[in-house]
Amino acid sequence: MKVTVNGREADIVEGATILSMLVERGIKADSVVVERNRDIVPSELFGDVQLQDGDHLEVLRFVGGG
Repeated sequence: MKVTVNGREADIVEGATILSMLVERGIKADSVVVERNRDIVPSELFGDVQLQDGDHLEVLRFVGGG
């Protein structure tokens, strides 16, 4: 199935969760915020929320600095 991640189309396995998509891309779940179809998904739900064909995701990384 196809989803859009940060403006780019991506092929995702049927039944994938937000967490599995992050792991597949080498992204640490505890260092990002994920917006799915304009709604922020709480990080504790990343493993429960199954992606659907056509979903739009924005994955934002925490950046430290001063």
